[in-house]
Amino acid sequence: MGPMLAIRGLGKSFGGARPREVLRDISLEIRRGEYVAIVGESGVGKSTLLNLIAGLDAPDRGSIALDGTDLASLDDAGRTLLRRSRIGFVFQAFHLLPHLTVAQNVALPLSLNDLDPAKARVRLADMLAAVGLAAAAGAYPRELSGGEMQRVAIARALVHRPLLLLADEPTGNLDAETSQQVLALLRDQVKRESGAGILVTHSALAAATADRVLTLTADGLKAQTQRPKGAKEY
Repeated sequence: MGPMLAIRGLGKSFGGARPREVLRDISLEIRRGEYVAIVGESGVGKSTLLNLIAGLDAPDRGSIALDGTDLASLDDAGRTLLRRSRIGFVFQAFHLLPHLTVAQNVALPLSLNDLDPAKARVRLADMLAAVGLAAAAGAYPRELSGGEMQRVAIARALVHRPLLLLADEPTGNLDAETSQQVLALLRDQVKRESGAGILVTHSALAAATADRVLTLTADGLKAQTQRPKGAKEY
């Protein structure tokens, strides 16, 4: 069985007459069941890399294949369909819809993927219970704490059982204790629901919850061989 995600020689630049190279010669393989963290300084291109993997932007060089499908072989509609059905995204800023309840926010991917209503109700109930939000199903985002909103976002990203979960600084707006709870939940749910996961973070302690840690530099991805001192095991 091949890798769930295969990235080969990826490059991306931005700008007009004098473009700035953001990503250079990025190669990465992630297999089913792996949870990988990518760390690096601000501005090094971590979010850009996630956007390329999700098909939200196109690389200048190299290739990205998800479960054997090369993103470059798809048109805009095809990439949208792949993203909707096979990728889950968790953002730092939550991105919940304020006029929808917790249950309605989490159920959005099920509606977009036309899941049978009876199956969707079961999947939704299971997911809300898994993230500890069954009692808050009828609440609105404005009534929740930051940690609760991030749990809603994680549930929404995983409820359709994507092949790949992408989490972009998911604890950046949370305090330390809530961050630890969310990180443990994210790892547990990736292992339970998703084929594989990528956590992008500036925090070494957050990265230590992953199976392996890579550092994004101007010269590509470098593997970390040591866990951060004081990192908590999950």
